[in-house]
Order: sequence, then C-alpha cells, then structure tokens
Amino acid sequence: MVDTDRIVGGAKEAAGKVQGAAGDFVGSNRDSVEGRFREAQGQAQNVYGQVKDKARDLADRASDYASDAYDRAGDVAGDAYGRSGSYLRDGRAAVGARVEENPLVALLIAGAVGYGLALLVHGRR
Repeated sequence: MVDTDRIVGGAKEAAGKVQGAAGDFVGSNRDSVEGRFREAQGQAQNVYGQVKDKARDLADRASDYASDAYDRAGDVAGDAYGRSGSYLRDGRAAVGARVEENPLVALLIAGAVGYGLALLVHGRR
C-alpha cells in the first residue's frame, strides 16, 4: 500500500520541476526559485512517505513473527501438558515401587524432607 505522502510528494516534485523549467525559460528568477523549492519539498515528502511505508512493512513483519512465535509456544506448551500426565503416572509408579522395596529408607527420607521444610518455613531462632 502506497502512502499518500509519496503520491502528493511526487506531484509536488513534478509541479516544481515544471515551474522551475518554466521560470528558467521565461527568465523569471522568482518562478525558477519557487519551482526548485517546491521540487525539494516534493522530494522530501516523497522520502517521508517511503520511510512510513517501510516502517509499516517492518511493523507488519514483526507482528507476523510474534504471532508465529506465540503459536509455536502454544503448541510446545500443549505437547508438554499432554505428556505431563504420563510422566506423573510413571514417576508415581517408580516412587511407589521404591517405597514398597525399602519402607524404612522411604520413611527416613520423608522425615528429613519434612524437617528441612520446617526449617525453611520457620527458620532458626
């Protein structure tokens, strides 16, 4: 999509060239200078429009990249969530098997973890 500043700038530039050439042809110094000034204004406005077009394109491209990254992150998170149930079941089965094999060791580990948590929560006084 072309910015209106590019269109208006191009028109001003063309009109300035015509006015400057007409001023040169007729010998009017004032028309020649005004034409060159209008031409320069048109060039500047045209460049401004080009910059706005580029900025708009970059913003659109950045938005597309962000949307793609968001979609990919959602897919990865969904996969991880789907696999988490099987990991939980596998972990529960492994821990359950170890506790059945060595109940005394499991009791000592649970007590140590509970004592460590109590120290973290209440701290030493």
